[in-house]
Amino acid sequence: MQAQTETAGRPAVSSIGRALRSSGVLDWAIVLALLVLMAVGALASPLFLTAGNVTSILVACSILVVVAIGQTFVIITAGIDLSVGSLVQISCVMIGISVTQKWGVPIGIVMALVTSMVFGIISGVVISKGKISDFIATLGMLSIASGCALVLSNGRPVGVISPLLTGLASGSIGPVPNITLLAAAVAAIAHLLLFHTQLGTHLFAVGGNHEGSRNLGLKVARIKITAFAISGLLAGIAGVMLTARIGSAEPATGSSYLLNSIAASVLGGTSLFGGRGTIIGPVVGALVLTALLNLMTLLGVGVFYQPIVTGMVVILFAIAYRFQK
Repeated sequence: MQAQTETAGRPAVSSIGRALRSSGVLDWAIVLALLVLMAVGALASPLFLTAGNVTSILVACSILVVVAIGQTFVIITAGIDLSVGSLVQISCVMIGISVTQKWGVPIGIVMALVTSMVFGIISGVVISKGKISDFIATLGMLSIASGCALVLSNGRPVGVISPLLTGLASGSIGPVPNITLLAAAVAAIAHLLLFHTQLGTHLFAVGGNHEGSRNLGLKVARIKITAFAISGLLAGIAGVMLTARIGSAEPATGSSYLLNSIAASVLGGTSLFGGRGTIIGPVVGALVLTALLNLMTLLGVGVFYQPIVTGMVVILFAIAYRFQK
């Protein structure tokens, strides 16, 4: 009887999958989710769609957008980067060191980007040349980068006063904050890189069929290293943005961007098995996550319950995207 029930259930699931694929609903699922969230938010709270709150959401999601884009480059190659939160952390510390040593904020920004990119490259080399799994290698790098950040800063934040960073954090062009414009520029460049260059084609190829790509003569190790270098660089940019936003080089911040960057990428339709992904998907995914948290705050939902709701949303989307296989 149980076997008959399971057999009867499989065609039903298959039919649902075929219907979802043929309708194209899943291709626009995250955009539809954002529209539904906006409608529900407008009905639930009169403050949700006000200009001030929308600006607050855009500013809050901008840093996550940049980290999620870097994470997406790695996930497309069927990998994962668990070190991104720590790279945001150490890039903040690099700016703090530069300020403390009187080298200036511009040099600190360069130090932040180079440091985080070097950590990304090291992760890529360990994974590609050492034949270590992405999970283990980047988990170790997470600990190393976080430890270095705490050692170099003695665990103390450094106040950063800079017209450059102040302009980034609080300036705007028209109604759009500068920090959001920077995130949009990163997204545009990433889209061009992923869909209009040979590198992007190779990233998808490696994620779709690792051994097949190697047999075709692609430099798989070099491509994987490049993906992690991009992820590290974008984590460094996110660290600069975070320092600008809070006005301080904080050595104990950035850890939330690890899980949220993966969640935004998954919400945006990036396959954790590699070979499929976009840039607009993670961007909208980050916006949905940020707007959802904002709405729950406006509605008075306790901070302890918010991660539960976020996790449930991510799981539901992961189940839905399974039908794209």
